[in-house]
Amino acid sequence: MTEVLMENVFHARDLLVAELQKYNPIALIATTFVVTYVCTSLRHMQLDDIGIRKRLSSWFFTTVKKVPFIRKMIDKQLDEVKSELEKSLKIVDHTAEYFKTIPTRSVGRKEVLRLAAIYDSLEGPAYLDGRVSGAVFNTEDDKDEREMYEQVFGKFAWSNPLWPKLFPGVRIMEAEVVRMCCNMMNGDSNTCGTMSTGGSISILLACLAHRNRLLKRGQKYTEMIVPSSVHAAFFKAAETFKIKVRKIPVDPVTFKVDIAKMRAAINSRTCMLVGSAPNFPFGTVDDIEAIGQLGLEYDIPVHVDACLGGFLLPFLEEDAIRYDFRVPGVSSISADSHKYGLAPKGSSVVLYRNKELLHNQYFCDADWQGGIYASATMEGSRAGHNIALCWAAMLYHAQDGYKANAKKIVDTTRKIRDGLSKIKGIKLQGPSDVCIVSWTTDSGVELYRFHNYMKERHWQLNGLQFPSGVHIMVTMNHTQPGLAESFIADCQAAADFVRQNPVTESDKKSEAAIYGLAQSIPDRSLVHEFAHSYLDAVYALPK
Repeated sequence: MTEVLMENVFHARDLLVAELQKYNPIALIATTFVVTYVCTSLRHMQLDDIGIRKRLSSWFFTTVKKVPFIRKMIDKQLDEVKSELEKSLKIVDHTAEYFKTIPTRSVGRKEVLRLAAIYDSLEGPAYLDGRVSGAVFNTEDDKDEREMYEQVFGKFAWSNPLWPKLFPGVRIMEAEVVRMCCNMMNGDSNTCGTMSTGGSISILLACLAHRNRLLKRGQKYTEMIVPSSVHAAFFKAAETFKIKVRKIPVDPVTFKVDIAKMRAAINSRTCMLVGSAPNFPFGTVDDIEAIGQLGLEYDIPVHVDACLGGFLLPFLEEDAIRYDFRVPGVSSISADSHKYGLAPKGSSVVLYRNKELLHNQYFCDADWQGGIYASATMEGSRAGHNIALCWAAMLYHAQDGYKANAKKIVDTTRKIRDGLSKIKGIKLQGPSDVCIVSWTTDSGVELYRFHNYMKERHWQLNGLQFPSGVHIMVTMNHTQPGLAESFIADCQAAADFVRQNPVTESDKKSEAAIYGLAQSIPDRSLVHEFAHSYLDAVYALPK
């Protein structure tokens, strides 16, 4: 049997040699080299953070846009969009002089304060009147609180936790904030973390830590599995740290991530699983317990993005939502103290179940010529006053204050939800039972016109896409008496107006219409160009 097998192998070898002798040896070597290179490159493209499909799509659209008449059409459209975006930012003259170089001599304290008052007067719409979704979470009813922050800021304006021996007070404040938040999230003595300047940085730090954990285990390529509703900061982290994103759709009824599809996406390159508590578009809390079980089963860290709910969910009387360190498998949590924690911007925390996970976030250069350099976060120098202000807010509001605020937020959210559910043409997206009411409209009520009408009534809402929608993030400013009723009435008026009136040219050129149009563009790099025009406009001065 073995002799027959070997005879067949030798015969096949002889046939292959005879066949290859028909070809030029140099051509064979070159072909082998090219095929190996192409296959290796395709394999790397498949595994890296961009992927083959996205690369091919980008190449195709980039090539098409180089055609002169197509480029001309695109530039014309971009100019129109840029003009509308600049109008939306209200880039208009308000003073006789703009500073484009540092003054030769000091303008003096009084002049600085006079100019600052001018810039302060430009703020709008009136967010403290409760007409803006999210953005500012505090009211200005409590003058003692504001004066307290001013005094705390004055004491710690020059402090920098990069120098813990020089500024021991700020070091202790940060340690206290982290420990209070660990306990708030039902951690134990091993639970730990750091502060950051905001939710995006907290998310980036968690992604960095979990990526580093897998790299240390020898995996060259890393992936994260996230719900499609997850915050954009995760995609920023993926781009920054070269992590491939596997995006899992949410259920069209519950608007929570599909757990079965999340399980199917897991492989040896998965560095983390993510759930939101709640997510930004729809305000729904993913099934963190189910995601935690996946993490335990496959030994993959689970991160909970509680940047929105971190200072709400712990203080609700109804304790049915499980999302914190009580859930087996949860490895890290991000929570924003400058949202419902009511601290001045910008502060946040990222927490870990143990120091082994946290150490993957740390940076150390043991061989730097300036000495051994180590930092806990992305930044080197940090503003100590942000830490001090967060610390002050948590002590000032305390558990009693956060509990009272959480009840007001949830009650107002559900009041708005119940009111909108009765309006013809409005369809809710998700349960809307924590701090966000999300909805879309049916065919009788064009969404972008509805959105534009609400803007004209001085309501600033958040536009959503995939699917198209709108949401309002409820803050303490929306809990004022009669505010929710006024909002519901204007939504009813908007739906009635859109249904009864034809589309106008101004409707087609509105900011909401531009946003709606962007969803239908197959070349997403064009949307990037629109976004770049907007960001350019943010940094523009009047001509």
